Amino acid sequence: MKILVAVKRVVDYNVKVRVKSDNSGIDIANVKMSMNPFDEIAVEEAVRLKEAGVAAEVIVVSAGPTQCQETLRTALAIGADRAILVESDLELQPLAIAKILKALAQKEEAQIIILGKQAIDDDSNQTGQMLASLMDLPQGTFASKVVVADGKVTVTREVDGGLETIALTLPAVITTDLRLNEPRYVTLPNIMKAKKKILEIIKPEELGVDIAPRLKTLKVEEPPKRSAGVMVADVAALVEKLKNEAKVI
Repeated sequence: MKILVAVKRVVDYNVKVRVKSDNSGIDIANVKMSMNPFDEIAVEEAVRLKEAGVAAEVIVVSAGPTQCQETLRTALAIGADRAILVESDLELQPLAIAKILKALAQKEEAQIIILGKQAIDDDSNQTGQMLASLMDLPQGTFASKVVVADGKVTVTREVDGGLETIALTLPAVITTDLRLNEPRYVTLPNIMKAKKKILEIIKPEELGVDIAPRLKTLKVEEPPKRSAGVMVADVAALVEKLKNEAKVI
């Protein structure tokens, strides 16, 4: 069995992002980039499934500029077997990524496709669902536990009311939530081994997919600064302010 894992290069979660002066987007010049945390969990889960004897090969995929190779090398150091970079300088939106993943999943004959539930840069939370729809496959989103046995994958997923457990026939699409696992620390020997693993670079045209953007960003603004809070003496003073100043009651 092959497992295909999608990873995205994003601004590191510890970095405070800044809006460009022309409000056209986020300024990423000289900013630390890293693997999307939810995708790191997806890679870890795929590697664990391989270590458990469920899968024979873990393939990681990223789409974007040349610098995405660094992200793929990190995934290879975690334990993936080989990597594919779909190189493009265009803005790749969720639908375009879903089309790319569909083409690669069919080419590689992957039985399980794992993605992070969302990327921390755009928070779209769309790619996994779009991919499942395009491929007409069962999906288990927001997974907090994954068990593969007897040709099926059982996914415990986090929903508003608590937890829901579903059984999916293979092939299937899974998107990972934070509580699925804790990614391992990448050691220096594994980083060195990752440099020798296969990293294939292809163009979207080779896959025959249309990656043209469907959406256009008109303007990006920082959220308004919040005013300082006010201490009140008692409940009566709080009610008076909510009624007469905030006018919410």
